[in-house]
Amino acid sequence: MGRVEGKVAFITGAARGQGRSHAVKLASEGADIIAVDRCEDFSTIGYPMASQEDLDETARLVEKEGRRIVTVKADVRDAAQMRAAVQQGIDELGKIDIVVAQAGVAGMKGEPQRQAWADVVDTNLVGTINAVQAALPHLGDGASIIATGSTAALMDVSKVDQPGKDLGGAAYVFSKRALSQFIHDLATHLAPAGIRANVLHPTNCNTDMLQSEPMYRSFRPDLEHPTRADAEPAFGVQQAMRIPFIEPEDSSNMVLFLASDEARYVTGMQMRVDGGGYLKWYDYHI
Repeated sequence: MGRVEGKVAFITGAARGQGRSHAVKLASEGADIIAVDRCEDFSTIGYPMASQEDLDETARLVEKEGRRIVTVKADVRDAAQMRAAVQQGIDELGKIDIVVAQAGVAGMKGEPQRQAWADVVDTNLVGTINAVQAALPHLGDGASIIATGSTAALMDVSKVDQPGKDLGGAAYVFSKRALSQFIHDLATHLAPAGIRANVLHPTNCNTDMLQSEPMYRSFRPDLEHPTRADAEPAFGVQQAMRIPFIEPEDSSNMVLFLASDEARYVTGMQMRVDGGGYLKWYDYHI
């Protein structure tokens, strides 16, 4: 028996990166998957989004684990599309036990800046809310909701040196903090129903989002066109451990724990997989 044997997981942003890793990890432990992704680029985001071919590859990898999968091309920014994706998944797989709201974008250096702000907030924050609330009526006792935040949400950025300089980058931090508050409050009020809700906060993760020119420029603003080789030595500033980034599977291990009955009494938590990044920003407190 796997750790999530017989359960069904609804995962957004599932075509590649952490989302794909979560889908394959949960499938390897017995879950069937409803995999959702937008599969279209944003004009304001400086790196390509996943493609339909990426989503098809996620399906192949899940099926290789011997599990069923329903793939849906849908945009988390649209609540109606999320409800339709949930219904399609339930029609084919019968239920939802696990929600992993993974879909997210980083809009640093995005132009036009105000649209970059809107695209990031609508995807990371509104998209998380849409995905969770589409699934919520179908969840029962023992269900687990997991949303992806970021170590960036935990960093002390109270001082803004240049307001308005990078609205897309500011939107990323805001959206991850706001979704964390959403999940915290949701966990409080779902606890009596036996439904758990937690946030996963990864540090730099080795995905297409991190390995992109806009992210390289964020870590090496002194260079006009930094490469991975230029930026990677600077990635370590985020972590206390001597690592530049974590791998998607490191996040997936936490997702699996939070989705499983091993975490049956774990709710309302901000779970960090950050290589000690939080330790660099805050003193110990209870």
